[in-house]
Amino acid sequence: MTHLLHLPSFSEHGYLNAVIEIPAGTNQKYEVDKTTGQLRPDMRHGQARVVAFLPYPVNYGFIPSTLMDKERGGDGDPLDVLVLAESQPRGSVLEVLPIGLMLLQDGGELDHKVLAIPADPALRIISVESWTEFQQQYSIIRHILELFFLYYDGLGVMTPMGWADAQAALAEVEKWRLLPQ
Repeated sequence: MTHLLHLPSFSEHGYLNAVIEIPAGTNQKYEVDKTTGQLRPDMRHGQARVVAFLPYPVNYGFIPSTLMDKERGGDGDPLDVLVLAESQPRGSVLEVLPIGLMLLQDGGELDHKVLAIPADPALRIISVESWTEFQQQYSIIRHILELFFLYYDGLGVMTPMGWADAQAALAEVEKWRLLPQ
């Protein structure tokens, strides 16, 4: 069985790899098990966690071979990725293009999220390839994502700190990347 955390951060074609933990339109929170590298339900108070809010508006996952280590202010998890696409199966690995970076703090720890689109144009739901195009044509998506992450786990848990472009997203991947590629 493939250890999802040990997949390369970048595909053989030079795109980012994104592992989907939570498909768009669902509320069951899954996460990668750091020991086995497999997806499992996120547990809270001994129960599988279901987000009692709107379903996730994007495919939520992580960039493999990254770790936002706590010693450097991270949350101790792989770098998150938000993939703007129709709902993708849990556990799928997609090649993606970063278009931005959502800057968040979760309880005082960095919890940044790469905003990406599928590298395959047939899987895209919006027709942009840059932060500038995204801002010009789809800035409302940015606001929806901000509101979702501000409220999905209760007000005051997440603190928005702004947005950055694709170059900042790639720099964030490099900052937290574990394995040379």
